[in-house]
Amino acid sequence: MFAFQEPKGDSPVTQTAEKPTPKEAEVIPVPEAGPEDIKVAARDVTVHYSGAQALFNINLDIPERRVTSLIGPSGCGKSTFLRCVNRMNDTIDGCVVGGNLMMDGFDINSNEIDVVELRARVGMVFQKPNPFPKSIYDNVAYGPRIHGLASDSTELDEIVTRSLEKAGLWNEVKDRLLEPGTGLSGGQQQRLCIARAIAVSPEVILMDEPCSALDPIATAKIEELIDEIRENFTIVIVTHSMQQAARVSQYTAFFHLGKLVEKGTTEKIFTEPDDQRTQDYITGRFG
Repeated sequence: MFAFQEPKGDSPVTQTAEKPTPKEAEVIPVPEAGPEDIKVAARDVTVHYSGAQALFNINLDIPERRVTSLIGPSGCGKSTFLRCVNRMNDTIDGCVVGGNLMMDGFDINSNEIDVVELRARVGMVFQKPNPFPKSIYDNVAYGPRIHGLASDSTELDEIVTRSLEKAGLWNEVKDRLLEPGTGLSGGQQQRLCIARAIAVSPEVILMDEPCSALDPIATAKIEELIDEIRENFTIVIVTHSMQQAARVSQYTAFFHLGKLVEKGTTEKIFTEPDDQRTQDYITGRFG
C-alpha cells in the first residue's frame, strides 16, 4: 500500500477449456453509490491542450471496487479524463489541468503528491498491449523491484506468481517465465500487462480500450478477468463497445464534445437515460 505524503495546511475532503466469444450484454442492477463508497471524485475538472479546451467542468464520482465505464464517440474526452486520474497528462506539452480531482480526500494535482507513488496506486492498461522487451517474469517483477516491494527473491517470486494467477495467465506461462513477453499472443500480452499493473498492489486500475486490438475470444477472457478482479480494485474502463460497457461495468458515464452529459448506474444509463443525446448514442443514431 502506498500512502500519499500528507499535504501541508488544510486538506480538502471529498463528500462525496477455451472461453466462448463474448456473451450478450446483460445489465445487472446495482445500488447507487453513497459518499462513503467514492474512491475518486472529480469536481469541475477542465483540460486545455495548448489553449484548446478538451474537457469542460467534469463532475464525476468513481465508486470504490466497482467498474465504471466511460462511453462516448471518438474525441469526446474519455481518454483525456482517464489520463487525469494518474496525471499522465503531465507528460504532454501544453496540457493544463484545472479543477479538483480527489482520491481518498487528497488532491491528485497537488504539488505535495509524489507522482511516482500516485502511479503505483493508480495502474494503467493501454489500448494496445505493451509488454516490456523483457522476460515474462521480469515484466511482472519490474514494478515491485523499483518500488522495493520485495525483500528477497522468494518474496518477488511470490508476487509474480500471485499477479499472474490473478490475471488468469499463470497456467499458460508457468513453464516459460524466462521467455520474452513479446512472444505471447495479443490476448496473453494484454493479460500480462494487467498482471504487471496488479503486481504493485494498486487501488485503481485504468483501462483505455483494453480489448480494441483483440479478437472475440481474447476479449471474452479480458472481460471475465475484469469481473473477477473488481472485488479487489477500483476499475475505470474507456470503451467504444456498448455491449462491453453493459457486460463489465456497474456504473457508466457518457461523454460528448468534452462534456459529461450523464452518469449513473449502468442499468439506468442503458435502459432509462435522462438525456436524449445518451439515448441517441446508445441506440446508434450517432457516434
